Amino acid sequence: MWHFISEQISENLGQDFICEDIRQVHQQFHTRSFRVTDGRQRYFIKVADAAALPRLECESQGLEHLRIEHNIKLPTVICAGRVSQYSFLVLEYLKMSEGSADLWFQFGRSLATLHGTNVQAQYGWDEDNFIGSTIQPNAWQKKWCHFFAEQRIGYLLQLLQEKNILTISVDNVVTSIKQLLAGHCPPASPLHGDLWQGNTGFWKNQPVIFDPAFYYGDRETDIAMTELFGRFPEPFYQGYQETWPLSQDYQYRKPVYQLYHLLNHALLFGGQYIQTAKLHLQHLDS
Repeated sequence: MWHFISEQISENLGQDFICEDIRQVHQQFHTRSFRVTDGRQRYFIKVADAAALPRLECESQGLEHLRIEHNIKLPTVICAGRVSQYSFLVLEYLKMSEGSADLWFQFGRSLATLHGTNVQAQYGWDEDNFIGSTIQPNAWQKKWCHFFAEQRIGYLLQLLQEKNILTISVDNVVTSIKQLLAGHCPPASPLHGDLWQGNTGFWKNQPVIFDPAFYYGDRETDIAMTELFGRFPEPFYQGYQETWPLSQDYQYRKPVYQLYHLLNHALLFGGQYIQTAKLHLQHLDS
């Protein structure tokens, strides 16, 4: 496998590369991540089973679509492919560090700028992709309330119901979400889609984002995610608000947007996430 990946890297770079020092650095969703070097160049390589290639390709495409704000660094995609029973994605290796207050402020400003760039006329994307290992439907829709209620909340509730994890009236919840978001017509911004601290970092005094679940939608969904699993440092929000202030009504929509990620975690991990998702669903009716 590593010989084939070395050949693919060499072909895409136009120079020889041989995977000599191979070190596993992470594992999640049956995907192993490696830091690989030939002594001169280093790359970050994700390896999964062959069936995971569409997920890795979607990650690659998402990175390319987000590469529109020069003040946010995204790892360069080298190549992706399949060899034997494995699929792989090769990315630029970035040795990241923690961010200072000034860097988090810059991150907030840069994300607001990204959200205002290349805005679309509808919500969605040209193809479905993944949130974690869960398929994320992205069929284009004109109304945000319909898109989010049907393709985000309704879709996940259906999956949870099929697996007997949650028993709930999907139609009733979808209707409630549509009513809650009715009249809200946000710009269809380019979104990271899974923006928690584990998918961010800093490299050479630049904010870095990676592992996106890309689509065009309400920018508030990205911000809501930053507040769900450990809030970002306050300078981040100060920088964002200074550049493109959020509506005061964001606080009412935030729990609805966070519900999407809680439902996905309930589906992927079970445990306490199921109870937390149930509590969020109950609050929709209150």
